[in-house]
Formats: sequence, C-alpha cells, structure tokens
Amino acid sequence: MNFKTVTICLYLMILYWISLHIPSLKTVFYPTLGAFSYLFVTRAFELRDLSRITLGAVIASCLGSLLNAMYPGVPAFLLNTLLVTWMIRKFHWNAPPILAVSLIPFFIQPIEWWVVPVSVLGSLSGLLLLVGALHYSVAYSRPLLALLLPERGRQTAGRSNVDV
Repeated sequence: MNFKTVTICLYLMILYWISLHIPSLKTVFYPTLGAFSYLFVTRAFELRDLSRITLGAVIASCLGSLLNAMYPGVPAFLLNTLLVTWMIRKFHWNAPPILAVSLIPFFIQPIEWWVVPVSVLGSLSGLLLLVGALHYSVAYSRPLLALLLPERGRQTAGRSNVDV
C-alpha cells in the first residue's frame, strides 16, 4: 500500500469521526467522498482537471439541494438526475460520483438547502489540498533524496509513488 492511499484513508477516517462526534458537521462525511478519494488518488494529478471535478460536484449538489428544497419528491429527483447527467456530459467532468453527490439532499433531508453544497465544497477542497500536497511532497522529495542518499535516490527516481 502506498503513502498516498494510506493518507487519503486517514483523511476519510478523520472526517467520519468528526461527523460522528459533532452533530452539526454530520454532512461533512458522505459515502461518495470515498469514491472521489479513489478517483483523485488514481488519476494523474492535474490541478485543473481535479478542480473542475470539485466545481462540478459543488454545482450538482447545489442543484440537487435547490430542487429538493423547492419540491421534494420523485419529479424533482428525476429532473435533478437528468440535468446533472447532462451537465456531466456537456462539461466533460468525467466523474460519476458527481451524480451521487447531487442526490444526497433527497436522502438526508437537510435543515437548510445550502448545508450539503457547503459540506461538499469543504470536504472536496480538503481532499484536493491533501492530494496536491501529497503529489508535490513526493515530487520534491526525490531530488532531495537523490542529493542526500545518491544510491537510494537513483533507485527511487523512476517510481511514481512512495511505498511505505
């Protein structure tokens, strides 16, 4: 198991723990966050692409929350699903968990319409920052490792992840 995977799993664990112990932050953790985590870790780190996916998830959760707040029911659910699927294709977000995030308000019934989008923005922004920090720390640790330990640096120069 590599360092990025373990770190992302710890991030998910911390958010889950927070959501269990602080009732007002219950929506910060949602099962789809695991899918986003896997998606972000397995793709090459391109800040632009991952930021677009995050933006798409926030927009989709806003749409789902607003439709659910205005008219909670099956027609709003269907309209939300159709619109978000269209947006995923139109804007080439290429991340199926975006549709799942838009459906969250239909299942948890938030007190305010904005709670789910703010939670999605916060948790995915944290995930994006963490993945970015991991990417850059691994990228910049290789040259330093090569300077400090010439033999070890040559062995790890071609590797994409740091195994622990």
